[in-house]
Amino acid sequence: MRQEAAIGAGEGRGVARPLAWLAGEFLAERSRWPLWLPVLLGLGIGGYFLLPMEPPVWLGAALLPPFLGLAILAGQGSALRLLGIALVAVALGFAAAQLRTATIGTPLLEKRIGPAAVQGRVIEIEARAGDWRLTLDRPVLARLSPEQTPRRIRFTARAAPDDLRLGDIVRVRAVLRPPPGPAAPGAFDFQRHAFFEGIGGVGYAVGRVERVAGEASVRADFWIAMDELRRLVTGRIRAAVPGEAGAVAAALVTGDRAAISEETLEAMRGSGLSHLLSISGLHMTLVAGTVFFCVRFLLALTPLALSRPIKKWAALAAILAAFFYLLLSGATVPTQRSFVMTGLVFAAVLIDRVAISFRLIAWAAAIVMLIMPEALLGPSFQMSFAAVLMLIAFYEANRDRLASQRRAGPLRWIWLYALGLAITSVLATIGTTPYSAYHFNQVAVYGTAANMVAVPLTGIWVMPLGVLALLLMPLGLEGWALTPMGWGIEAIIETGRVVAAWPGAVLAVPAMPDLALAALSLGGLWLLLWRRPWRHAAVPAIILAMASPWLVERPALLVDDEGKLAAIRAGPARDAPLLFTSGVAARFTGDVWLRRETQERRRLLPRSGMGVDEGIACDRLGCIVRRDGLTLALARDAAALPEDCRIADLMVSLVPVRRRCPSARAVIDRFDLWRDGAHAVYIDLGGGPQGIRLDSVRARRGDRPWTPVRPASRRR
Repeated sequence: MRQEAAIGAGEGRGVARPLAWLAGEFLAERSRWPLWLPVLLGLGIGGYFLLPMEPPVWLGAALLPPFLGLAILAGQGSALRLLGIALVAVALGFAAAQLRTATIGTPLLEKRIGPAAVQGRVIEIEARAGDWRLTLDRPVLARLSPEQTPRRIRFTARAAPDDLRLGDIVRVRAVLRPPPGPAAPGAFDFQRHAFFEGIGGVGYAVGRVERVAGEASVRADFWIAMDELRRLVTGRIRAAVPGEAGAVAAALVTGDRAAISEETLEAMRGSGLSHLLSISGLHMTLVAGTVFFCVRFLLALTPLALSRPIKKWAALAAILAAFFYLLLSGATVPTQRSFVMTGLVFAAVLIDRVAISFRLIAWAAAIVMLIMPEALLGPSFQMSFAAVLMLIAFYEANRDRLASQRRAGPLRWIWLYALGLAITSVLATIGTTPYSAYHFNQVAVYGTAANMVAVPLTGIWVMPLGVLALLLMPLGLEGWALTPMGWGIEAIIETGRVVAAWPGAVLAVPAMPDLALAALSLGGLWLLLWRRPWRHAAVPAIILAMASPWLVERPALLVDDEGKLAAIRAGPARDAPLLFTSGVAARFTGDVWLRRETQERRRLLPRSGMGVDEGIACDRLGCIVRRDGLTLALARDAAALPEDCRIADLMVSLVPVRRRCPSARAVIDRFDLWRDGAHAVYIDLGGGPQGIRLDSVRARRGDRPWTPVRPASRRR
């Protein structure tokens, strides 16, 4: 090929040797090139979400024809053809994200409304401790036109009819507001998440939810029947297995986590076992795998094994079982992704392909990203595929050794299965740890140990018995399976409690930069998808990305978007704690700040006088902070403005500033918080004119369909 000739020509030239070596490595990995197409799709999707403003709706589609033409017209085997294919994949990802935004989005409420009359069709019911959380489709809101009305709303209610079902039309008085934006620049964007779920308003009910009527249609009747089946199965599981074990059993079988206590949830989080409580790829694989092996084993005992493709029949049964499990568990978006991945594995068996391979997972990732591009940004997608990639890399590296065990006896098979589950738990924990650190700001230090006990127990004992319980339930004999299933779950819960109680069980991780997560993900892909030695070049990038939370600059001051809460760093040191203006205001926002700062509790600013080595002085009107030669003023009352505006280099006011501040290089007031969301202030150690850097939620997100429409900030 021409590429090899070019490399040969380059050899012997000192400068060209490194480039020739890289080209040689790249060409030697030719069989792995297709694995990067989903990565390129992801780059296109990521590029779309990084834009500061919404691009023209035709842009993604317009980029496809020229790139496709380049790929087709370029010479066979040329670098231009390869470039054209790569650009097509990037443009396709960009176009898919644009299409999804245009078709799935919803109008957002512009401001708080209510209490107001609300009526709509119930499409989701979540029973929680002490209340209900309902999602209504096609709501009708008083004083809002259809064009201003969100496609869906979600609210909590203290009281609801006991016989409330999916498809019912309900009426209620509720207080609604736009979905909240990020609590800090770079924090989780619930507003974007809600937008892609079609939810444009959230809030709470005032009074009881009233059932007006049911909806009669084939589609509604189907989902009503599935919801009733789900409730029936949940009730019978909890009746057969009382206590926490029954609550967890219901979560594993039907996805209903409402009865699990906060104590158990905390223990599972602290031990790294919380993933077992949410139906994911692990559960879907275990259910489908149990059905596959059982059906295949039973068919192998019949004469059909000699003349019929019983392996394919078992794979088809596994797909049907996974689909039923999907419906029974509520068909949530993460469960849908898990079904796609599991279904592709067994579909590969039907067409005589290798069931577990990088190519198969590449197809699964591409399908998920093209259908739901926003999934790329969420922890479920990232952690699922990170775990699967680790497992396949191990399987690929040890394929010959594993193949040699195919003729092992039954007892050895059981031992190998348990060992495989233990190895699976270790690899999955390693693969998901960085994403747990990024999204949840904590890492379960002993998660590997806990998973080595809990995952094999789940795979060998708990989930197979759960499948058996569903099969016995029509006969009223589910107790035979649910009782021993409860024993296994109690062992898992106890494992979680014991491990969570170990010293230093949870490592709190400061906020990780988005760029670090991108570098870590691309570095991990580089390490796992390539085979040759050049893949190890990604290791330094991965290490640096993992260390970044402890290396990056931290804000000196944070202010929430409603002007209810502010926090000032107690000193110039990176690990100095945040001091809060209130111990109770903006509870959720404050909790997010604490978690991102790895701080256990709120510490308050001094009420009056000097504090923190005389670096902060406060009174009832506000605080003055002197840091690195700069003066920061935090005003809680308008009476503080005349004096503060004359001395401050940075003026932060929780009330509107309607006057000039001659000494201030920057001003943040209540209007800015309303327009631009939560703010963070950074101080460079050198001080000086450029010593203050401002960051805001709007600066990070830009003006997108899922951000509130606000007028531009005025200059001062």
